Amino acid sequence: MLLKLIRLLLFPISILYGVGVYLRNLLFDCGLFKSTKFTIPVLVIGNITVGGSGKSPMTEYLLKLLKNERRVAVLSRGYGRKTTGFKLVETDSTAAEVGDEPMQFKQHFPALTVAVCEDRVVGMHQLVADHDVVILDDAYQHRWLKASLSILLLEYSALQKVDFLLPTGNLREPRSATKRADILVVTKAPQNLTSAEKAELVKRIKPQVHQAIFFSYLSYDNLLYVADGSARVLTSINEYTQIFLLTGIANAKPLLAELKRYTVQVKHYEYPDHYNFSVADIEKITQEYQDCEAADKLIITTEKDAQRLKSCIFASSLANTALYVLPVETAFAEEDKMNFDHLIYTHVRQ
Repeated sequence: MLLKLIRLLLFPISILYGVGVYLRNLLFDCGLFKSTKFTIPVLVIGNITVGGSGKSPMTEYLLKLLKNERRVAVLSRGYGRKTTGFKLVETDSTAAEVGDEPMQFKQHFPALTVAVCEDRVVGMHQLVADHDVVILDDAYQHRWLKASLSILLLEYSALQKVDFLLPTGNLREPRSATKRADILVVTKAPQNLTSAEKAELVKRIKPQVHQAIFFSYLSYDNLLYVADGSARVLTSINEYTQIFLLTGIANAKPLLAELKRYTVQVKHYEYPDHYNFSVADIEKITQEYQDCEAADKLIITTEKDAQRLKSCIFASSLANTALYVLPVETAFAEEDKMNFDHLIYTHVRQ
């Protein structure tokens, strides 16, 4: 309640922020600010809100789709890293060097090029000669670079409520900024969304004539034991399982809801997005884990958070725990998947 009050008091700053965003976009639209265009397909994934729209699962969806089709690279800012400039991500890099999300991409696709650079134009110049297509993660607002195809993610739950520009609300840009996108994807939607519900959302979004719109949902896989990568079926957890959920992501609600389908015994340790866990944070959760008398107990975290937890400073604290990650993927209903994939393939081939 206090946080909401503080945000409301910041509304005048939101107005000034909005004016700044409007003028910046106007300068790009008028051509006074120049966007750099490249000769290869540049696929930009982004959103108009702060975090939590499913950019990482969508990036991995595209990497999986294109990895055997073209020489593909992914370029990210590398949020939270302690380095600067252009850097290639290696399988033995750390989250501190390259950021948690790029590290996750490299772990999943070790044969593909993953790079980080806060200046996407500089990064693109490093990649363009040796690749046929580059995917830019979280670059919708990076207008100094011209996307050949922009994919804007709209989180389902965020569409259900009124929002404001930062810092009062969570909007990076006004909703009118959706007009710049080529493809709109409603993410984290219920899997059983009806045609009538989709039609109502489309009416609310008001896509432009040129914009294709799709609906996606999150698909959770088996739990993976961090120590050795062995799998445990998600349905094996039940009312006798005590879950210690550790997250440092923008929106953990879908993950929490998924776990509570199997057990209500979930204690959530929730931290901000890209949070740098301290030794004290980890010792707190592991101590409560050790004190718990449940016969079946797990610490579950996200793949992104796991990249930061691999730091050697946490090794002794986590050594005697059952630490698992719960992988998640972007998924589409069959017809949407077929049309979305066809659109992507057609773009990169032409």
